[in-house]
Amino acid sequence: MSNQTSSEIALPAVTRPRRIDAARHLLHPRQFRESMTVSGQPFLRNSALAGLQAALTVLIALPLVHLSSWSHLIGFASLGALVALFGRFAERGKRGGIVLQCAFWQTVGVLVMSLAAWLGAPSIMLLLLLALLSGTFFFVVTTGRFGPPGALIFVFAAGASMGHVTSASEIIERGLATAIVALLAWLICSLTEAFRHKANGDLPFPVEPLRPWNHRVVAALRIALGSAIAGLAAHVLGAAHPAWAVLGAMAVMQGSHLHISMNRALQRTLGTVAGAILVWWILQQEPSVWLIIAILAGLQFATEVIIGSNYGLGQILVTPMALLMSYLAAPYAASHTMVPERVLDTLLGAAIGIVLAVLCSSLDDRRHLANRHL
Repeated sequence: MSNQTSSEIALPAVTRPRRIDAARHLLHPRQFRESMTVSGQPFLRNSALAGLQAALTVLIALPLVHLSSWSHLIGFASLGALVALFGRFAERGKRGGIVLQCAFWQTVGVLVMSLAAWLGAPSIMLLLLLALLSGTFFFVVTTGRFGPPGALIFVFAAGASMGHVTSASEIIERGLATAIVALLAWLICSLTEAFRHKANGDLPFPVEPLRPWNHRVVAALRIALGSAIAGLAAHVLGAAHPAWAVLGAMAVMQGSHLHISMNRALQRTLGTVAGAILVWWILQQEPSVWLIIAILAGLQFATEVIIGSNYGLGQILVTPMALLMSYLAAPYAASHTMVPERVLDTLLGAAIGIVLAVLCSSLDDRRHLANRHL
């Protein structure tokens, strides 16, 4: 007599999809078409306002930093402006608190990685630390319900801080530059809060349900593992910026469902290629610092207007924005070679991210994907 219970025998095959089944679903042409879909944005005003607030912060802070005695900190100042992007879907009276919390975590990312670099941690240790921060920041963002753009912003700041640090005072300077501009972003958000669209009963904000804490911990551990594998793989292959592979893996693995992770992998790869071509053309013109600041502000606003409709379209603008920030932070170290490196590292990270998303998927994850393809 079989050991299976009658309830197990009655279950249809779709309730027990295998990982190979999930892979077939994700490679189906319908999945590729879905990733190309451009959707509407019911709260476009909030996204546009967040982009405008970040752009205003850039236009105010970066020229002042450039003209000051701390012009070498302009890249870290630009990181502080990014906190204006958070909390766009927060309830009335709660956005200010969210932006302040994000200012704190953005500064923590800069300080932790800068301290590790100053202490002489080897590249492998720095990448493992960045992977650990990836999981930690994911847990913080989902628990705090900070909303888009998510933990990737904090990981980007941490990855940008992996460069050589000569003294303890430089660590403090980096942290202060990030924190002060982040506080400026909070002030600008507070002063312009009245322009943000408020949710109502007929059209509530698109807030992701808060999963149980143990689910969030497991997801954070998966992201940390995937980020570590991607970063170490890029390092072994000789990549000059393995942190970009970490970002690629994390962007894919933080998707709430497998089909979203696959969409992110496809969109991030294609968008990065197009964005790399754009930034290559910009750098070919040898732009001045002033022009780069203006471009950054424009890209910041345009990205938030577009990315909610299609993540891939947003990546076309995010890629030059990220590389131009890297250029501002270390123009002596930046070169045209970082453009193809960005593409290759992103492709590697996205590929590793989607493979691990499938391998680490739960039965519920695979069931949800299978039901979408019925």
